[in-house]
Amino acid sequence: MNAPYRLPDEFETDRYHLRRVKLDDAQAIFDNYASDAEVTRFLGWTPHRSVAETTAFLKIAAAEWVSGKGFPLVAFDRRQPVELVGMFHPHLIGHRVSYGYVLRASAWGKGCASEVMGWLVDHALSHPSIHRAEAFCDVEHPASARVMEKAGMVREGILRRYFRHPNISDIPRDCFIYSKVH
Repeated sequence: MNAPYRLPDEFETDRYHLRRVKLDDAQAIFDNYASDAEVTRFLGWTPHRSVAETTAFLKIAAAEWVSGKGFPLVAFDRRQPVELVGMFHPHLIGHRVSYGYVLRASAWGKGCASEVMGWLVDHALSHPSIHRAEAFCDVEHPASARVMEKAGMVREGILRRYFRHPNISDIPRDCFIYSKVH
């Protein structure tokens, strides 16, 4: 029997340092992206109005890590190690890992999401019990679609009325689904 899939508490890619999120990260997360309406446009939650709201989310995230159901990670540029860049949030669902991520606006277009997602996908698929890595994005979010493609995922199709992006519409929106399997 294989040990359950888990991520290390801390690791590095070529340009980024990632570690398990902590409650102490609430202020930096709030300041860097959680309160930014532009950053949260295509996410499943509205911008946070207070650090307390961010802290409440982090308490849930910390419990996911302990249970092994999710592995929320904060990312830092290795050249500027005190500046939080964003968060990557793999969720373990049986034999598959599903990914979400968010980056502060100043980090967009610099390859962070592609680099980290590529590492995360390869890490997951190297585990004997993981057979699918997946992520989805709104059909009107081409930058996120490119991230998944650069991370080695293939577009499988469109999921109709799949996900509610409350910053855009109260009606669930169509999303592209991407995966890499082994």
